Amino acid sequence: MLSNAKKEVVIMKVVQPIRDLKQLEAVKGYLRGKNKRDYLLFMVGISSALRISDILKLQVSHVWDGKKEKEFIEINEKKTRKYKRFPITKNLAKAIKEYIKEYPDIKQDDYLFTSRKGTNQPISRQYAATVLNEACDMVGVKERFSTHGMRKTWGYWAFKKGISLDYICIALNHSSVAETKRYLGILQEDLDNLYLEVNL
Repeated sequence: MLSNAKKEVVIMKVVQPIRDLKQLEAVKGYLRGKNKRDYLLFMVGISSALRISDILKLQVSHVWDGKKEKEFIEINEKKTRKYKRFPITKNLAKAIKEYIKEYPDIKQDDYLFTSRKGTNQPISRQYAATVLNEACDMVGVKERFSTHGMRKTWGYWAFKKGISLDYICIALNHSSVAETKRYLGILQEDLDNLYLEVNL
């Protein structure tokens, strides 16, 4: 059994999606103005539903053919080893073009999110988390975000746009729709609304 103190720690560690569209745009704007690499990291994260381990191993060749952005990003996921393909959206394509313009000498086999430390090494998961949390703090996002929040944000907004939970479940590689609802915090929202509707 967990003590109350440990339960509080578990609750505090839950990462949430960004549920406010204005805050989502504010995070984009903050990162875009500060660093095009970090902005692209966020755009890939909220456009793909990829885990951070897969995002950080992306190379320039995954998104850019040497002249223009690619139509799709294709990878084998590290955790599941499953093939995943998703289209590069218009917003993501713009972020890729801005990134390439900022770093014109970058090579096809370079990591997309290259660290300044070492030779052709990706930034660390910890650094990515620091960058994202700082951006969220700066624009007033109250919930804990971190790197996993990007994946949750994609799923949450897919649901809000009317995409079937069955499809979202497949995209996230979940075993059931119930798992997806819990993951996105939708189940808790449903329960909250249930209590409000009963209103005895």
